[in-house]
Amino acid sequence: MITVFGSINLDLIGRVGRIPKPGETVPGSSFATAPGGKGANQALAARRAGARVRMVGAAGQDAMGDQALALLEAGGVDLSAVKRLDLPQGVAMIFVDDSGENVIGILPGANAAVSVANADLALGDLGPGDVLVVQQEVAQDATLTAVDLARRRGARSILNTAPFLPSTAGAAKHADIVVANETEFALLAGDGDLEALMRAWAKANGRTIIVTLGPDGARAATPDAWLSVPAMKIRPVDTVGAGDTFVGYLAAGLDAGLSLEAAMARGAVAASLACLKPGAQPSIPMAAEVDAALGR
Repeated sequence: MITVFGSINLDLIGRVGRIPKPGETVPGSSFATAPGGKGANQALAARRAGARVRMVGAAGQDAMGDQALALLEAGGVDLSAVKRLDLPQGVAMIFVDDSGENVIGILPGANAAVSVANADLALGDLGPGDVLVVQQEVAQDATLTAVDLARRRGARSILNTAPFLPSTAGAAKHADIVVANETEFALLAGDGDLEALMRAWAKANGRTIIVTLGPDGARAATPDAWLSVPAMKIRPVDTVGAGDTFVGYLAAGLDAGLSLEAAMARGAVAASLACLKPGAQPSIPMAAEVDAALGR
């Protein structure tokens, strides 16, 4: 069983020719909304990968909240621990350019009400064999409480370091597996040779660190091993949600008993496929699509 403790957003997505510089206005071509939020994206990815998934978080009681939860509900994610609050729905404001790159601003709304008490109440039944997935779009003290509960109850924890916060370096030392992109890892461990820095961080902290590298796949360092998996060769349409897809598929693979390398390989292929469609949750591939791509 996978429990995802984190954010639920509604994504507001504008397509522009290029990402504007500070103070600059650029013309766009289209606007759309789609369910999002790093927690919700990762929960749906793990569910589409075939895992049983429970989402713990908060959403608004309005129509935007309904829209934010629509794909999770349709996909069979357990929403019994999602609070519906009389607060604005959390939103992500996203610009995507013609190359598929993006910039994102987060307005937390109801996500800001996710608290330590929610973690204590909702995660009390974690146990050995369970997987907890957390990010950093809800209150950090609640996220740290969730990770601590997982450790004390024998569950495996996965921390995604996005968005990177001043407290992230300390938080990362408490999770079993840390997933960062290349920029986040540089903030965590400094600039320099990636493999050497990853190996040193894993050994010093007794944890596993995974760094996602976009078109170059992903690398992992455990205290005593080094792993590398490739991505698919694609022309991206929209990279929003690719990292979350990787995390969800990674968690589902580990929950199913796959080795770390095999779970990473599935995650990297799933993330590549997610770049072929616009939007975060709408682009997350089904397990059969990932199986077919791995078989090619």
